[in-house]
Amino acid sequence: MAKKKILMLAGDFVEDYEIMVPYQMLLMVGHDVDVVSPGKKPGDVIATAVHDFEGHQTYTEKRGHNFMINADFDAVDCAAYDGLVVPGGRSPEYLRLNPRVIEIIREMDGAKKPIAAICHGQQMLVSAGILNVARPRGAFLPARPRREARCGGRRRRLVRAQRDSDQRLCRREPRPRPGVARASRVDGSLSQAPRHEDRGVAVS
Repeated sequence: MAKKKILMLAGDFVEDYEIMVPYQMLLMVGHDVDVVSPGKKPGDVIATAVHDFEGHQTYTEKRGHNFMINADFDAVDCAAYDGLVVPGGRSPEYLRLNPRVIEIIREMDGAKKPIAAICHGQQMLVSAGILNVARPRGAFLPARPRREARCGGRRRRLVRAQRDSDQRLCRREPRPRPGVARASRVDGSLSQAPRHEDRGVAVS
């Protein structure tokens, strides 16, 4: 695989594993990844959040790690990048209100460059007007009314990037994980998957 330069848009309380894992995996396969955030300079940090289902009516939110920004948001030149990654969590709720963020997404889309949006990151694509679907899979169920309102209630399904004719819009295929609630296809209710009390994960 040829080396690529990837841009990642994130902000405070981005979902911890939705920024940590793509960032580390892209580096592992040899790509360069610039992570930017409005108002942040290289060396600044953003706080991440960890969401989990613990038997309540909705997910809980806990403080995650600090993630270091390594590029300047104000200096972003979309022509210098081969693709865009938009993680989820809480940050898309306010990043989608930033005009420059929306401009970057539209520029990348206009240049037909791959865009990967994870979970709530799809809100930013909807706000940019490039995701014209009401029910893309891979996002938490309560986000559905917001997407429908922005999309006019249309019901087209988002397909895998490799099956798409232009192969530009990428999405994550959610997979069952221990301790993560599953949404019913019938009524949208949540059912709790068995938990592993000791996951053997050490965090600092």
